Amino acid sequence: MRFRKGARLDPGQVRDVRGRRVGGAGGLAVGGGGIGIAILVIYLLVSALSGGGGGLPGQLGPLDNQRVGEDSTPSQVSQECKTGEDANQREDCRIVAVVNSVQKFWDEVFTQSNQQYQPSDTVFFTDQVDTGCGTASSQVGPFYCPADKLVYIDLGFFDELSQFGAKDTPFVEAYVLAHEYGHHVQDLLGVLDRVRGDSQGPESASVRSELQADCYGGVWAAHATETGLIVGLTQQDINSGLDAAAAIGDDRIQEKTQGQVNPETFTHGTSEQRRRWFSRGYETGKPAECDTFTGSI
Repeated sequence: MRFRKGARLDPGQVRDVRGRRVGGAGGLAVGGGGIGIAILVIYLLVSALSGGGGGLPGQLGPLDNQRVGEDSTPSQVSQECKTGEDANQREDCRIVAVVNSVQKFWDEVFTQSNQQYQPSDTVFFTDQVDTGCGTASSQVGPFYCPADKLVYIDLGFFDELSQFGAKDTPFVEAYVLAHEYGHHVQDLLGVLDRVRGDSQGPESASVRSELQADCYGGVWAAHATETGLIVGLTQQDINSGLDAAAAIGDDRIQEKTQGQVNPETFTHGTSEQRRRWFSRGYETGKPAECDTFTGSI
């Protein structure tokens, strides 16, 4: 996956607080309408992955009219991440470009549905960060906080993917971010409210939410090149996303870390489910095909 050299980046969609803490509610606060931070708001270590196809986005439904935080353009990123060529050279600039692409896509989808998309910034942090959902360490991986409507990521997360058998490729990084922005879309649509009190189990609302975010990430991938920022998206890129999706399924992670699988504690879905919903989003290219809350999954 490459970025168009002359494309202009908008670093204002990223806040860079690496090396220091960013203020927030502090403590293990509960965010997203009663969703425990350790269960869904932080979305654990494995918030990621799927891939692409065709077709026009479908109707989304009513949106919640909620405000996002103030813009805070980081000096390093704003000065050094200006074009697609910068994104081809630097990881942090690459993430800026992906964030720009994902949000441009969803803005267009919402516009087609006669709705207004509300942008969400991505926060780069190191080691630990205070958020509207509470204090989180880098060990939880990338996450979306409904309380302040921000995406958080310690870029060191991508160095840890290999322990789960996933490769660190530009597309895998992109899909991690696309998955988290899938949660933002869910938040705007009021979908995250369904997860209250149903955070674990093979058919839980938490699993359904995560699989829908996987599918939404795949939908973005299907239209990624249409945003004008990304070029050269190959089947090999998509395959790396599929492999990563499978690598971080609940069943595979539990087997690796616990030596046994307990479906009653699932929060993200099995390897097969994550791969399948990733593929569904990519192959159809339609958000309306990502209804994981109806029927079996």
